[in-house]
Amino acid sequence: MSPFTIAALAVGMSIDAFVASVSRGAGLKRPPLKEALRTGIVFGVVETITPLLGWLAGIVASQYVQAVDHWIAFTLLAIVGGRMVMEGFSRKEEVEQAGSDSRSILILMATAIGTSIDAMAVGVSLAFLEVNIVIVAIAIGFATFAMSTGGMLLSRLIGVRFGKWAEVIGGIGLVALGASILFDHLTA
Repeated sequence: MSPFTIAALAVGMSIDAFVASVSRGAGLKRPPLKEALRTGIVFGVVETITPLLGWLAGIVASQYVQAVDHWIAFTLLAIVGGRMVMEGFSRKEEVEQAGSDSRSILILMATAIGTSIDAMAVGVSLAFLEVNIVIVAIAIGFATFAMSTGGMLLSRLIGVRFGKWAEVIGGIGLVALGASILFDHLTA
Protein backbone atom coordinates (compact mmCIF):
# COMPACT_ATOMS: atom_id res chain seq x y z
CA MET A 1 0.00 0.00 0.00
CA SER A 2 1.50 3.34 -1.06
CA PRO A 3 1.99 6.23 1.38
CA PHE A 4 -0.62 8.24 -0.55
CA THR A 5 -3.16 5.42 -0.23
CA ILE A 6 -2.45 5.10 3.49
CA ALA A 7 -2.88 8.88 3.95
CA ALA A 8 -6.15 8.90 1.99
CA LEU A 9 -7.44 5.96 4.00
CA ALA A 10 -6.43 7.65 7.27
CA VAL A 11 -8.22 10.88 6.39
CA GLY A 12 -11.28 8.98 5.15
CA MET A 13 -11.50 7.02 8.40
CA SER A 14 -11.15 10.26 10.40
CA ILE A 15 -14.04 12.20 8.86
CA ASP A 16 -16.66 10.65 11.16
CA ALA A 17 -14.63 11.53 14.25
CA PHE A 18 -14.15 15.09 12.96
CA VAL A 19 -17.90 15.58 12.52
CA ALA A 20 -18.60 14.06 15.95
CA SER A 21 -15.96 16.32 17.55
CA VAL A 22 -17.38 19.45 15.97
CA SER A 23 -20.88 18.56 17.15
CA ARG A 24 -19.57 17.55 20.60
CA GLY A 25 -17.81 20.84 21.11
CA ALA A 26 -20.54 22.99 19.57
CA GLY A 27 -22.68 22.74 22.70
CA LEU A 28 -19.86 24.02 24.90
CA LYS A 29 -19.02 27.65 25.33
CA ARG A 30 -15.48 27.81 23.97
CA PRO A 31 -14.27 24.28 24.72
CA PRO A 32 -10.84 24.50 26.34
CA LEU A 33 -7.73 23.13 24.67
CA LYS A 34 -7.53 20.46 27.39
CA GLU A 35 -10.98 19.13 26.39
CA ALA A 36 -10.07 19.27 22.70
CA LEU A 37 -6.88 17.29 23.34
CA ARG A 38 -8.75 14.77 25.52
CA THR A 39 -11.29 14.26 22.75
CA GLY A 40 -8.53 13.91 20.15
CA ILE A 41 -6.64 11.39 22.26
CA VAL A 42 -9.70 9.24 22.95
CA PHE A 43 -10.83 9.27 19.33
CA GLY A 44 -7.27 8.70 18.08
CA VAL A 45 -6.57 5.76 20.40
CA VAL A 46 -9.90 4.08 19.65
CA GLU A 47 -9.42 4.66 15.92
CA THR A 48 -5.94 3.12 16.14
CA ILE A 49 -7.16 0.04 17.98
CA THR A 50 -10.26 -0.75 15.91
CA PRO A 51 -8.53 -1.50 12.59
CA LEU A 52 -6.12 -3.76 14.49
CA LEU A 53 -9.07 -5.57 16.06
CA GLY A 54 -10.76 -5.80 12.67
CA TRP A 55 -7.59 -7.13 11.11
CA LEU A 56 -7.30 -9.79 13.82
CA ALA A 57 -10.97 -10.65 13.44
CA GLY A 58 -10.53 -10.82 9.67
CA ILE A 59 -7.77 -13.32 10.08
CA VAL A 60 -9.84 -15.41 12.50
CA ALA A 61 -13.42 -15.11 11.28
CA SER A 62 -14.27 -12.21 8.98
CA GLN A 63 -17.80 -13.32 8.16
CA TYR A 64 -18.90 -12.89 11.80
CA VAL A 65 -17.58 -9.34 12.17
CA GLN A 66 -18.86 -8.22 8.78
CA ALA A 67 -22.27 -9.64 9.58
CA VAL A 68 -22.87 -7.31 12.54
CA ASP A 69 -20.51 -4.32 12.28
CA HIS A 70 -23.15 -2.10 10.68
CA TRP A 71 -25.69 -2.89 13.40
CA ILE A 72 -23.17 -2.06 16.13
CA ALA A 73 -22.24 1.23 14.45
CA PHE A 74 -25.88 2.17 13.90
CA THR A 75 -26.91 1.36 17.48
CA LEU A 76 -24.05 3.27 19.12
CA LEU A 77 -24.38 6.30 16.85
CA ALA A 78 -28.18 6.37 17.19
CA ILE A 79 -27.98 6.26 20.99
CA VAL A 80 -25.31 8.95 21.23
CA GLY A 81 -26.92 11.11 18.53
CA GLY A 82 -30.39 10.72 20.04
CA ARG A 83 -29.07 11.77 23.43
CA MET A 84 -27.42 14.82 21.89
CA VAL A 85 -30.70 15.82 20.23
CA MET A 86 -32.64 15.40 23.49
CA GLU A 87 -30.04 17.37 25.44
CA GLY A 88 -30.02 20.11 22.81
CA PHE A 89 -33.78 20.53 23.02
CA SER A 90 -33.95 20.30 26.80
CA ARG A 91 -31.01 22.57 27.51
CA LYS A 92 -31.60 26.01 28.90
CA GLU A 93 -29.78 28.94 27.41
CA GLU A 94 -26.80 28.65 29.73
CA VAL A 95 -23.97 26.69 28.25
CA GLU A 96 -22.60 23.50 29.74
CA GLN A 97 -19.07 23.32 31.04
CA ALA A 98 -16.61 20.76 29.76
CA GLY A 99 -16.45 17.73 31.98
CA SER A 100 -20.10 17.79 33.08
CA ASP A 101 -21.96 14.51 33.48
CA SER A 102 -23.46 14.73 29.99
CA ARG A 103 -19.93 15.00 28.60
CA SER A 104 -18.53 12.13 30.60
CA ILE A 105 -15.76 9.89 29.40
CA LEU A 106 -18.31 7.12 28.83
CA ILE A 107 -20.22 9.26 26.33
CA LEU A 108 -16.95 10.20 24.69
CA MET A 109 -15.90 6.53 24.48
CA ALA A 110 -19.28 5.45 23.06
CA THR A 111 -19.05 8.15 20.40
CA ALA A 112 -15.47 7.19 19.56
CA ILE A 113 -16.40 3.52 19.25
CA GLY A 114 -19.49 4.31 17.20
CA THR A 115 -17.50 6.40 14.73
CA SER A 116 -14.69 3.84 14.48
CA ILE A 117 -16.69 0.74 13.60
CA ASP A 118 -16.03 1.44 9.92
CA ALA A 119 -12.29 1.37 10.70
CA MET A 120 -12.80 -2.10 12.15
CA ALA A 121 -14.48 -3.16 8.91
CA VAL A 122 -11.54 -1.71 6.97
CA GLY A 123 -9.21 -3.69 9.22
CA VAL A 124 -11.13 -6.84 8.32
CA SER A 125 -10.69 -6.16 4.63
CA LEU A 126 -6.98 -5.35 5.10
CA ALA A 127 -6.49 -8.80 6.60
CA PHE A 128 -6.79 -10.18 3.09
CA LEU A 129 -4.20 -7.81 1.61
CA GLU A 130 -0.47 -7.64 2.09
CA VAL A 131 -0.25 -4.49 4.22
CA ASN A 132 1.59 -3.47 7.33
CA ILE A 133 -1.46 -3.10 9.56
CA VAL A 134 0.54 -1.37 12.32
CA ILE A 135 1.57 1.49 10.01
CA VAL A 136 -1.97 1.81 8.65
CA ALA A 137 -3.50 1.80 12.16
CA ILE A 138 -1.03 4.41 13.45
CA ALA A 139 -1.74 6.62 10.42
CA ILE A 140 -5.49 6.34 11.01
CA GLY A 141 -5.07 7.07 14.72
CA PHE A 142 -2.84 10.10 14.15
CA ALA A 143 -5.15 11.56 11.50
CA THR A 144 -8.13 11.00 13.79
CA PHE A 145 -6.35 12.66 16.72
CA ALA A 146 -5.52 15.71 14.60
CA MET A 147 -8.97 15.99 13.03
CA SER A 148 -10.85 15.42 16.30
CA THR A 149 -8.80 17.96 18.20
CA GLY A 150 -9.19 20.40 15.32
CA GLY A 151 -12.93 19.72 15.19
CA MET A 152 -13.32 20.57 18.87
CA LEU A 153 -11.35 23.79 18.41
CA LEU A 154 -13.37 24.68 15.29
CA SER A 155 -16.53 24.19 17.32
CA ARG A 156 -15.53 27.24 19.37
CA LEU A 157 -16.74 29.35 16.46
CA ILE A 158 -19.88 27.30 15.95
CA GLY A 159 -20.86 26.84 19.60
CA VAL A 160 -20.85 30.49 20.56
CA ARG A 161 -23.16 31.41 17.69
CA PHE A 162 -25.41 28.40 17.44
CA GLY A 163 -25.29 26.73 20.87
CA LYS A 164 -27.98 24.13 21.37
CA TRP A 165 -29.00 24.05 17.71
CA ALA A 166 -25.51 22.95 16.71
CA GLU A 167 -25.77 20.11 19.23
CA VAL A 168 -29.18 19.10 17.84
CA ILE A 169 -27.87 19.19 14.28
CA GLY A 170 -24.75 17.28 15.33
CA GLY A 171 -26.91 14.63 17.02
CA ILE A 172 -29.07 14.30 13.93
CA GLY A 173 -25.86 14.01 11.92
CA LEU A 174 -24.63 11.13 14.07
CA VAL A 175 -27.95 9.31 13.75
CA ALA A 176 -27.87 9.90 9.99
CA LEU A 177 -24.30 8.62 9.84
CA GLY A 178 -25.33 5.44 11.67
CA ALA A 179 -28.34 5.02 9.38
CA SER A 180 -26.10 5.53 6.34
CA ILE A 181 -23.68 2.84 7.53
CA LEU A 182 -26.61 0.48 8.15
CA PHE A 183 -28.21 1.27 4.77
CA ASP A 184 -24.92 0.81 2.89
CA HIS A 185 -24.36 -2.61 4.45
CA LEU A 186 -27.92 -3.82 4.06
CA THR A 187 -28.13 -2.81 0.38
CA ALA A 188 -24.67 -4.05 -0.60
